[in-house]
Amino acid sequence: MKPVRKPGAWTFFRQWLKNPLRVAAVAPSSAELAAAMIAELPDDVRRVIELGGGTGAITRALLEAGILERDLLVLELNEELHAHLQLRFPRVPVLLGDARMLPDLAREQGYLEDGPADAIVSGLGLLTMPHPLQRDILAAAFDCLREGGVFVQFTYGPSAPVAEAVARGLGLQVHRGEFVLRNVPPATVYVYRKPQR
Repeated sequence: MKPVRKPGAWTFFRQWLKNPLRVAAVAPSSAELAAAMIAELPDDVRRVIELGGGTGAITRALLEAGILERDLLVLELNEELHAHLQLRFPRVPVLLGDARMLPDLAREQGYLEDGPADAIVSGLGLLTMPHPLQRDILAAAFDCLREGGVFVQFTYGPSAPVAEAVARGLGLQVHRGEFVLRNVPPATVYVYRKPQR
């Protein structure tokens, strides 16, 4: 009996081989990690943006959790993974682009016409990024979030994925979520938000 492979696992691994610094993991996110991220979303969540869609493990989980295709926007920088996501989720808006350009990309696509997102979930490798790049990505993300919205990020490292100085400079509060052992590699979920005025 042949082992069952996750959809896109080979695509993902091939992209990691090409550029291990840009593709932060050797395997797609597990169902357990996706569930831990979804558990951190607001109870009234309706509109979600996903950064770094990869092969769609978290995209699929968001749809299964009840997020409508039209209310989900996925951004992916890698061209091959972007093409894979478009084929796998033909009715979900999947954009090719840099997370620093999220407000412009979301506006051009028409996503923000219905208002800002309730949450952003991110699979980007923030931990390995220089602080100015972290700051630019987080600032762009919060430009697309409603007041009280959350930015949910996972990391493989032992510390928070966003540098303390960056979080402080942007006025963000951080909450450490679940540690997910059943993921390759194991991951921890973090939640960032701005205090409500």
